[in-house]
Amino acid sequence: MSTPSLPPSSPPATPSRSRLVRAGWLAGLPALLLIAAAAAYLGLSRVTAHLEQQASEIAASTGEGQPEPWLRVTVSGRDLTAAGEAPEAAQREAVVARLSAIEGVRRFTDRTGVIEEVSPFVWSVERPAAGRVEANGSRPAEVGAFELAQRLKPALPRDATLSDHARAARGAPRDFPDAAAFAVERLQDLTTGAVATLNDTVISIRGEAASVAAYDALRTALASPPQGYTLGTVEITPPVVADFRFGVARRTDGSLELTGHVASESAREEIRAAAAQAAEGAAIDDRLRDARGLPQGVDGPALARFVFRLAGLLHEGRVAFEGASVSVEGNALDAGAITEVETLMRDARPAEVAAGRVALTARPIVPYVLRIRRNADSVTVSGHLPDQASREALLARLNPRFFRESIQDRTRLADGAPAGLAAALAAAIDPLSTLASGELTITGTELRLTGTSLYPESAARLGRTVPRAMPPGWNATVSVASDETPAATAESGACGQRLAARTAGHPLRFAPGSTALAPEFYPVLDAVAALARACPGERIEVVGHLDPAGAKPEAQADPVADEAAKEAAPKPAKPETKKDAKSGKASKGKAETKEAAEPESKPEPKPEKTEAERAEAGADLARARALAVVDYLQKAGVPLERAAAPTGVAPLSDRQGIGLNLRS
Repeated sequence: MSTPSLPPSSPPATPSRSRLVRAGWLAGLPALLLIAAAAAYLGLSRVTAHLEQQASEIAASTGEGQPEPWLRVTVSGRDLTAAGEAPEAAQREAVVARLSAIEGVRRFTDRTGVIEEVSPFVWSVERPAAGRVEANGSRPAEVGAFELAQRLKPALPRDATLSDHARAARGAPRDFPDAAAFAVERLQDLTTGAVATLNDTVISIRGEAASVAAYDALRTALASPPQGYTLGTVEITPPVVADFRFGVARRTDGSLELTGHVASESAREEIRAAAAQAAEGAAIDDRLRDARGLPQGVDGPALARFVFRLAGLLHEGRVAFEGASVSVEGNALDAGAITEVETLMRDARPAEVAAGRVALTARPIVPYVLRIRRNADSVTVSGHLPDQASREALLARLNPRFFRESIQDRTRLADGAPAGLAAALAAAIDPLSTLASGELTITGTELRLTGTSLYPESAARLGRTVPRAMPPGWNATVSVASDETPAATAESGACGQRLAARTAGHPLRFAPGSTALAPEFYPVLDAVAALARACPGERIEVVGHLDPAGAKPEAQADPVADEAAKEAAPKPAKPETKKDAKSGKASKGKAETKEAAEPESKPEPKPEKTEAERAEAGADLARARALAVVDYLQKAGVPLERAAAPTGVAPLSDRQGIGLNLRS
C-alpha cells in the first residue's frame, strides 16, 4: 500500500514583506485621521452654526421695547455663555430656560442678571494697555451698551478698543453719556494704568501725563467739566522729561520771571514763596511747566534756594539750571556782588550741581533804588545806601518806630545816591509806620508810598503831608487805601469799651512846651474819629495834660510832624494873665496868640512868676493841646458838636497823657 503524497508547503514570508505591510498601514493612517477630523469638524460646524442661529434669535427677541437687545450670547463649539441684565426677573428666567432647551448644547453658562437701582452710581474706565480701554461698574439701563460704545468711540485714545464689562443699572445721573465721554477723552493724555471714575456727578481722574503738552491740556480741560458735574480727586503725575531745567530772570524793574520745570504743586508753592521774598514786592511772572526729571542726587528745594540767592545779587540778568549745572549772566548789583556770586558758585553749590558759566558786569547804579517794606511781623530794607553811616542812621530811625516787628537789613553800599536822600527818608518813614502794611520805594529822586491804612482820614492826610515834606527836587506819590469803617452802634457801653481798647497802651503825650501832634498820634486819633462816627449818640471830651516838672521845650525836627502841626494846631485867643495886667503894655494880636499857644516858648525862667501864674500857664498849655486834638478829630470827620475840650476840667499829668472820654 503506497503512502499518499502530501502537497508541497508554501514558503515562509520574508521579513521585508511584513515591513511593507506595516508601512502601508502607517502611511494610510494620517489620511484616515484627516478624513475623520474633517468629518468631525464639518459636523461640529453644523452644530455650532445651529446653536448660533438659535441663540441669536433668542437674543434678538429680548430687544422688544428696549433700546437694544439686553441679552448677549457667546457660542464656543457646543458651549453657550449668556450675559446681560434683564429688565425683570421673569424675562431673565424665560430666556435662560429657552437657551437651556436648545438641542445640541453641551454646557450652558448663565451670567445674566436683573437690572437694579444702584446708589451711588459708579462707572469707571481704565487704560490697562495702550490699545485697550476697559469699562466697569454700572452703565445706564436706558442707554444700550452698543449705543454707549458708539458715543464713547470718538473719545477713545488713538487705535484703542473698548471692552465693556459694565452692568446695566438704574439711577444714572443726567447726561451720563456726555460725562462718560469727557472722562474717556482725558485718557488720551495719560499713560497706561490711568483710571477715570464717575461717582454720581463727581468725576475723578488718576494717572501720569504722557507729556508736558498733555499735562497742560489736562489742566485746561479739567477747568471746564461737563455741566452739572464737578471734579473729585484729581491725581495727575507730571511727565518725566530728559532735559529738566529751572531758571530765574530778574528784569530792570525788579520783577522776576520763573522758567523751566517744577515737579509738583507743593514745589511750585515753595518756589513762589521764595520768589516773593526775592522780588521784594515786585511782580512775579510764573512760566514754570509741570514735569519731573531732576537729576538723581540733586535736592530740589536746596537748588531753588541757591538759584534765588544768586538772583538776589543781580540788578538785571538770569540764573539758569540746565544740564545739571548752574550758570549766571547779566548785570550785578555792584562790583562786590560779582565777588559774592563767584564765592557762592565755588563754595555753596548743592550736591551734584556743577558750576557753569559766570558772565557778570557791574554798571553804575542808575537809578538809585531803596525799598522799605512793612509786613505784619517784619520790616525789610533792601537796595543801596551811600555808606555805613547812612545805614546806621536809617536803622536808628526804624528801630523805635517798628519795635514790634523784626527789621531785616538787606541793603548794600554803593555810590550814586541822590542829594536829599536822608531828608526824604526822614519825611516818609514816620508815615510808613502809621500804616497797617505798606511799602516805601525810592527810585532816584522819586518817592512812592503805598499800603493800607486802617482809616480813610489817615490815608487822605498822608496824601497831603508827605509830598509837602519832600526836599527840593524830589517828587512824592502816595497811594494808600483804607479799610471800611466799623458799623454804627448806639450802645454806649459797647462804644466805651471799644474806645478803651483802641487807646490802651497808646498814651498821647506832647513834647514839653509843644502843641504839635506827633506822628504816633495819628493812628490812635484816626481810630477815635472812626469810633465817634460809629457811635452817633456819644460825644468825645478831650482833656489836655501838663508838662513834667522842670521840663524844657524841645525843638521839633520832624518834617512830617511840622506839616501836620501847621495844619492841625489850634489858634486859641490869648487869655488875660496877671503879667499882662501889671505891664499894661498893648501887644499885637498875632503875638498874643503865639504867646498863648506856647507859653513856655522862652527857655529863660521868670523868677517874678508866682506859683499861681505857673499853674495858670500850665492849664493854658494843656487846654491848647486838647484843642489841637479836637481840631484834628473834627478834620477827621467828627461833627463839631460831638468833639469838645470842656472848660473847668483839671488838666491831667504828663504820665497820664491826653484824656479821651465818651459822654452821652
